[in-house]
Amino acid sequence: MKAMFVNGSPRKEWNTHKMLESAMKGASDAGAECELVHLYDYSFKGCVSCFACKVKNSKTNGLCAYRDDLRPVLERALQSDVIVIGSPIYFSYPTGMFRSFIERFLFPIMSYNVNPDGTRPRAIDKTIYSALIYTMNCPEELAEEVHYPEYLAPNALVMNIVLGYCEELCAYNTYQFRDYSRYDANMFSETVKAKYRDEHFGTDLQNAYDLGKRLVMKAKEEA
Repeated sequence: MKAMFVNGSPRKEWNTHKMLESAMKGASDAGAECELVHLYDYSFKGCVSCFACKVKNSKTNGLCAYRDDLRPVLERALQSDVIVIGSPIYFSYPTGMFRSFIERFLFPIMSYNVNPDGTRPRAIDKTIYSALIYTMNCPEELAEEVHYPEYLAPNALVMNIVLGYCEELCAYNTYQFRDYSRYDANMFSETVKAKYRDEHFGTDLQNAYDLGKRLVMKAKEEA
């Protein structure tokens, strides 16, 4: 049972990374062999529209044909039973690295064909139990007000269609800087931010742990 955890944040040892580590601990405790990938460690592009994965009788078998630093990561992702991808939210959306990974991972699996019964064939014959973890400086009530759920929902929708299963987990109002006094950011109160972190981030980490464990248990049920 293999589980991959993909960090779409440029920061290590911070909010998104910590959430992924907690999810990975849950998956490991459920018996999975786990790997954590930091996308910013690699040099790669998003989809280049070569359409090699859509050529008739293509031999790509769900794997992106473009060869760069990401190719070995995509190979391992395709062999995984569970995959969890995390990203901070920048200007209402996940990072560009997150998006590029999603394009390269999902597009080769998805088919442009339609079966007679209206279903869509896939390049893989298994469900990859997936989840998306988002961390954001934005409080939950403001996220609702500025329509973050609507902006983010298509990512999980596509993951569910292409991989067969997807969950979503958000951590709101995260502690953004190690030392707020160094930055021009007087719209935030470091005291208030620290208080919220101390009261809520532990619950966020527990939710991530439960998510990782739950996905592995679901994958085991299918195996």
